Amino acid sequence: MKSVLLRIVVLLAVALAAAPLRAEDGYELWLRYPRVTDAARLAEYRAALPAIVIDAQSATLRAARDELRRGLNGLLGAEVPISARAPRGGAFLVAGTPASSAVIRSLRLDEALRAAGDEGYVIRTVDVGGRRATVIAANRDVGVLYGTFHLLRHLQSHASLAGLSAVESPRVERRILDHWDNLDRSVERGYAGRSLWDWDALPNTIDPRYTDYARANASIGINGTVLTNVNANAQVLTPGYLRKVRALADVFRPYGIRVYLTARFSAPMEIGGLRTADPLDPAVRAWWKAKADEIYRVIPDFGGFLVKANSEGQPGPQDYRRTHADGANMLAEAVAPHGGIVMWRAFVYSAEEPTDRVKQAYDEFHPLDGRFAENVLVQVKNGPLDFQPREPFHPLFGAMPRTPMMLELQVTQEYLGQASDLVYLAPMWEEVLDADTYARGEGSTVARVVDGSLEGHRLTGIAGVANTGTDRDWTGHPFHQANWYAFGRLAWDPALSSAGIADEWIRMTFTDDPAFVAPVRRMMLGSREVAVNYMTPLGLHHIMARDHHYGPGPWVTGGRADWTSVYYHRADTLGIGFDRTPTGSNAVSQYFAPVRDRFADRRTVGDSLLLWFHRVGWDERMASGRTLWEELVHRYSAGVDSVRAMRRTWDALAGRIDGERHAAVAQRLATQERVARWWRDASLLYFQQFAGKPIPPQYERPARPLEFYTAHTSDQIPDF
Repeated sequence: MKSVLLRIVVLLAVALAAAPLRAEDGYELWLRYPRVTDAARLAEYRAALPAIVIDAQSATLRAARDELRRGLNGLLGAEVPISARAPRGGAFLVAGTPASSAVIRSLRLDEALRAAGDEGYVIRTVDVGGRRATVIAANRDVGVLYGTFHLLRHLQSHASLAGLSAVESPRVERRILDHWDNLDRSVERGYAGRSLWDWDALPNTIDPRYTDYARANASIGINGTVLTNVNANAQVLTPGYLRKVRALADVFRPYGIRVYLTARFSAPMEIGGLRTADPLDPAVRAWWKAKADEIYRVIPDFGGFLVKANSEGQPGPQDYRRTHADGANMLAEAVAPHGGIVMWRAFVYSAEEPTDRVKQAYDEFHPLDGRFAENVLVQVKNGPLDFQPREPFHPLFGAMPRTPMMLELQVTQEYLGQASDLVYLAPMWEEVLDADTYARGEGSTVARVVDGSLEGHRLTGIAGVANTGTDRDWTGHPFHQANWYAFGRLAWDPALSSAGIADEWIRMTFTDDPAFVAPVRRMMLGSREVAVNYMTPLGLHHIMARDHHYGPGPWVTGGRADWTSVYYHRADTLGIGFDRTPTGSNAVSQYFAPVRDRFADRRTVGDSLLLWFHRVGWDERMASGRTLWEELVHRYSAGVDSVRAMRRTWDALAGRIDGERHAAVAQRLATQERVARWWRDASLLYFQQFAGKPIPPQYERPARPLEFYTAHTSDQIPDF
């Protein structure tokens, strides 16, 4: 009998050892909290954190308490008791403010708490009556919540508690996700299902997912959400919708998140019965004041308005021969008594076709510096065109010293493979944040413009166009979660490195296994350059398919010129590229020296932005020694080869994480290879018409003739 039982036990142990890792669908994002597998580290955590002390008298402190319970119970593999009072013996974790915690009040953390500010926190290991205490202290409850997530992130990364000490505060005040969500639940440039906001069910039905959305944002320091599309619908400002917005605001508030709405400039006419929306008309100004008063009665902590005006057909102040400042200041006046702000986008299109599209925002906004109200942020995209795979930094950064500038990034991948391509965007954002504008000499980085330190602005902000939807994994691709995560981390601290952020995310989302972390980090950090190579190498831009923007379309022509591809690449038998030097459009003049001089000189601009600023002959030699045509072939081919290498890297990691997510990523990488081949083959065949040169023999040939690709207009990958 004993031998039979022994055999059963042995067989069971073998079966358990061979069993796959727990099934995962990506819903938990980076907040998974599996039990720590390192025995020594687990013992360290259990010894240091055997009890939680928090007096959760507010909704925000209850959120912190619940997260500590969820996180520590999971990571430590045992239930950790929670109490409002410190235990009589043994180590403990205490979280709170001086107002909510007698223990923290007794620790004399005044200097550190002053450095932490309103949203920051202090994490220390201290001695309390001969006992070891891990402390999360803050001035306000939301800081306790942010500190809670910091500590849990530390534990999820399996880092030692020895010497743990942090005083952190956000460098940027408004850290906001912009949702391009419509009231019918469609999402403009969304690739992860429908809008999260179920307007038909609100306000009576509150989806639990709203709370998980708020948890995820709070964990990375995001403190604002614009619920509606910049191509706005005035109906969201009506009483029925405001009650629905209030229901969302009530869910988000404990997590430090304020709601904002997009304001359609013509709303006074569409829902207010006025005959004009002229921002200098007294009746229009009175209407907006009354509407703001109404909103704040419903949602007292409403954040304010985001506005897209006189762009891509949207109404705006220029319809009445008024300036952007006139329009923004009218709305700013309406929300100012309530502490609200206006975020006025600088992404504009004139009615007339410009000589160079990328100059327009600067031309329209630079003369308005100092004319905006103090509660207005001018929201500027990272580059002067439109979220392309690579652009130079926007010349407005540093050019409006009397106006707070808000950086707008696109987390959703409109131009970078949409739902299919693994492209980690933090290196792109790091590139722009670190760019030196030289507005006040060397060191005048875009990050310093945005965080207000360059000009002393107190109102600061960073916005990211969200990539979330109703897909179970939130973002439609397991790795697109990393871009949501990276946006929040960089909005909190623009000095963080994309490598460090990737390392955190991998460990929290997948595993702490070094054999997995290291190759995946390398793959992520190289993925943006890989995409640039197979889409828009050497400074090419805006050569995607028309309308849906998925796949190549360098042949796109017809209609408004600056909405076509040929307007930007200007390829002919002599060469390719847009001359933006003084001999061309002189867009370089919008930058400060020495940036403008570097961009204007063919010898110093570098390969990465060459064709953005210069027109180059097909036979001109590049730094590599190859001709321009040969370099173009090389870059496109390298992009495809790199995706294949990414596939090999990922395939070799099978078994190190759960099979479900590994298979999902493997499938998408296979699709990405097809996308890369599509871009390479179509683009090279098209440009070959003008270069008149063969593809060198060492490179793979396109699978189909050019006509096959130009005839394909859908957003489905062609069968080649």
